[in-house]
Amino acid sequence: MKDCIALIGMPGAGKSTVGVLLAKQLGMDFLDTDIAIQNREGKTLQQILDQSSYLHLRQIEEQVLLETAPNSTVIATGGSAVYSKDGMAHLAKFSRIVYLQSSLSTLQERINNHQTRGIAKRPEQSFEQLFEERTALYQQYADITVSCDKTGPEQLVENIIAALN
Repeated sequence: MKDCIALIGMPGAGKSTVGVLLAKQLGMDFLDTDIAIQNREGKTLQQILDQSSYLHLRQIEEQVLLETAPNSTVIATGGSAVYSKDGMAHLAKFSRIVYLQSSLSTLQERINNHQTRGIAKRPEQSFEQLFEERTALYQQYADITVSCDKTGPEQLVENIIAALN
């Protein structure tokens, strides 16, 4: 049985914020894979990017995903988790995958630190291009899609719970 919930979506969609609230509401554990990466590497995501490359960060992210085997846990994935076919297949074995869908304009309102946030993208790639590229991947892997636009965290938690039921 799939007793975990994995949240996917763009940076700024609210995976970490909503994940904590969702876990609390459902009495589940919480895992943020971005924090797991930082703890494992002893560096921030941006430091990893600065010292190596976006592809290296994605490799580390895939390893963290593949090593994840939680029970009754809400998992907030990094925005680039969907680039790992193996990592997503692993998550799908024990998780219902919920895509927190946001419009580009909402994400641009929420994020003003694209350059320092530790976003795993090609150096020449704009945020808009990244959004276009990832949207198809999020849709491909999602079991459930929940819109985050014009929705506060508490309402979003209620919407996710309703969609899961």
